[in-house]
Amino acid sequence: MQGSIERILIDRKRIEDKVKELGARISGDYRGKNLVIVGVLKGAVVFLGDLVKNIDIPVTLDFIAVSSYGNTTETSGVVRILKDLDNSIEGMDVLIVEDIIDSGLTLCYLKENLRSRGANSIRICTLLDKPSRRKAKVKVDYRGFEIEDEFVVGYGLDFAEKFRNLPEICVLKPGEYMKQ
Repeated sequence: MQGSIERILIDRKRIEDKVKELGARISGDYRGKNLVIVGVLKGAVVFLGDLVKNIDIPVTLDFIAVSSYGNTTETSGVVRILKDLDNSIEGMDVLIVEDIIDSGLTLCYLKENLRSRGANSIRICTLLDKPSRRKAKVKVDYRGFEIEDEFVVGYGLDFAEKFRNLPEICVLKPGEYMKQ
């Protein structure tokens, strides 16, 4: 796996510090509210697991799986729900937790979809934000790191379902994803 990595972009310590900071902000902003955190599968699982450990208010968790990429590096623009929420979010304050926001198309679709279900409020938390690739306007309420347009893996992010288990955010060598 290491031979596929160009370099470490964000190390473990910086990730850990940022996740603690985000958890504290979310705890303060949602104190006294009915917070349901919706993790976007599969990429957000690692980030979400660490994030909720740093939130000191009651929360409920639910998950949704969407697809717009498949095994490619470019979004198709067509969003499919692969796994829907298990519970109603009507009247709840929803925080969507995502690993990375790139084009913004998936998050726009997801936010509108969840809004139509009667949520009290919907906000977005992402570990990584790549605004240079944005095709749709997305308000990011909680941002871990803004990054340049590089193909990153690790800490839950994958390429063709590989590299999710790396403990840092790493830049993948272009030759690895150009082969596909």
